[in-house]
Amino acid sequence: MTHHLSRADARRIAVHAQLLDRRRPTDVREVVRHLAMLQVDPTAAVAPNADLVLWSRLGSAYERADLERALAEHTLIELLALIRPAEDIALYRADMDSWAERPGPARAWITANDACRRDILRRLEAEGPLPSRDLPDTCAVPWGSTGWTNNRNVTMMLDCMTARGEVAVAGRAGRQRLWDLADRVYPDVPVVPAEQARRIRDERRLRSLGIARARTTQSPVEAWDVGEAGEEAVVDGVKGTWRVDPALLGQPFTGRSALLSPFDRLVHDRTRAVELFEFEYLLEMYKPAGKRRWGYFALPVLYRDRLVGKLDATADRKAGVFRVHALHQDVPFSVAMATAVDAEIADLADWLGLDLAR
Repeated sequence: MTHHLSRADARRIAVHAQLLDRRRPTDVREVVRHLAMLQVDPTAAVAPNADLVLWSRLGSAYERADLERALAEHTLIELLALIRPAEDIALYRADMDSWAERPGPARAWITANDACRRDILRRLEAEGPLPSRDLPDTCAVPWGSTGWTNNRNVTMMLDCMTARGEVAVAGRAGRQRLWDLADRVYPDVPVVPAEQARRIRDERRLRSLGIARARTTQSPVEAWDVGEAGEEAVVDGVKGTWRVDPALLGQPFTGRSALLSPFDRLVHDRTRAVELFEFEYLLEMYKPAGKRRWGYFALPVLYRDRLVGKLDATADRKAGVFRVHALHQDVPFSVAMATAVDAEIADLADWLGLDLAR
């Protein structure tokens, strides 16, 4: 069976699935379990991504300490720069167990430096959790790269050991990750076989997105597509087929306004944002200032089931103000839209503990 959806239907499914409609969740763990992941990005022009995503869902009732507590208690874990429910490690264990069988330069490099790997394990067992700077670099063969990882042996070793399931991020001291033995961080849960685990991950990804492509742009850490999860759908005016979570079909929808992180999963797949929301967006923090259209860290603006603009704003913590440089309107704002968006801007400033400056 193929479901036929209007663009409005598809948008509402996507917004509802991302917990951005009128019904707000109330618990950090509930949000992470539903979204399946929070991307860790320390850019704090407004707020770090994980905090901003949680604020967009929970509102100003969200306190950063709630996330910090869940990570410290290991009910949430950080894996590959993504915060996940701790129990989901069961869906990655099979891949970790088979890592050493995969061909590639990392496998050969870690084999050549097995003594260093063992030195790190011994240090963590005795003294962990520790930041990477306190771990020994006894590599016989340095990691070679034309990029920033060149000769960053401990960083690369920890990445490989994480992929093997030997070490894990146990917490943070400021922006510094603290490392420990994986067995001290991850819960003891049964390993889900690899193929079954991939199907479950696809299903959870679709549940959090609502509607997605079966296959789309490759992502190096976490896929954006959903394989054969859900049921087939077509969207009016959009080429190709989609996969939709059937549980979200025909659900009542009441929207609201929201300010989103540039890394928010509603907009993270830029092609999907164009196809479903007709929303063009590019994170411009890496562009020269004179070439930016919307700003260094512009926040996409959601109003009900439409992405309607971008907020160019900065949290100036030294001056104690939240500076609004521009509010770019993709469509002319009605009085109701302007009022709702202004309320969100004021709420964000209040949550940040800053005075609003426009």
